[in-house]
Amino acid sequence: MPKLAANLTMLFNEVPFMERFEKASNAGFKGVEFLFPYAFSASEIKQNLDHHQLKLVLNNLPAGDWDAGERGIACLPDRVEEFRSGVAKAIEYAHILGTPQLNCLAGKAPAGVESKVLLETFISNLQFAANELQKVNIRLLIEPINTFDIPGFFLSKTQQAIEIINEVNSSNLFVQYDIYHAQRMEGELANTIEKYLSKIAHIQLADNPGRNEPGTGEINYPYLFKLIDRLGYKGWIGCEYKPLSNTESGLGWMQSIQ
Repeated sequence: MPKLAANLTMLFNEVPFMERFEKASNAGFKGVEFLFPYAFSASEIKQNLDHHQLKLVLNNLPAGDWDAGERGIACLPDRVEEFRSGVAKAIEYAHILGTPQLNCLAGKAPAGVESKVLLETFISNLQFAANELQKVNIRLLIEPINTFDIPGFFLSKTQQAIEIINEVNSSNLFVQYDIYHAQRMEGELANTIEKYLSKIAHIQLADNPGRNEPGTGEINYPYLFKLIDRLGYKGWIGCEYKPLSNTESGLGWMQSIQ
């Protein structure tokens, strides 16, 4: 069975963020991920990780004003300097937290800007970030996100991500493959995972519809987990779902798929 990491942004959200590390450890998780660490002290997060013997497997680069609805700035031509500053800040945190990989959210395409300009900006920013992260042995990821949940999100399909990776032409750029987003945008989960596994550095899960825990929707997770094991995937799978009731009562799926 693949290694499972608790997404602390979505799991255990009934308690304050800094208390979720203990909850994840008590639930049997060995790894955690979350959207952003930047509102907290890196040293305090590190203390929580160490105390509960957890590994931080992933977080995102700074992504603009999240509370105002921004979902990344990497494709925005007027935010390049902010993006580069964010890369430096993310590296500072990753150095303290031991984060092995950082995800870059493309952002939503703004009205009135040509897609070609957005793509060129995104590629240039990714070239910069991939190079900076490679210097400190951190992988850079990009994540296709469905446009039902986030209308206008610039990167929405796996093949699009692969084409961008080829354009960036860096050995340090990979796909973060979110099964829930992929199911909503394109389906073909098993074939896509098998086809692009060499470019997939991190996987996330939730069922569909509802984005709740596996077993609540249409995705055959026992089949996918067996496939991922058979293919030899060595990375983590982040549990990025909204518990249908509360987190603890929704963890039974972890036993049912073993």
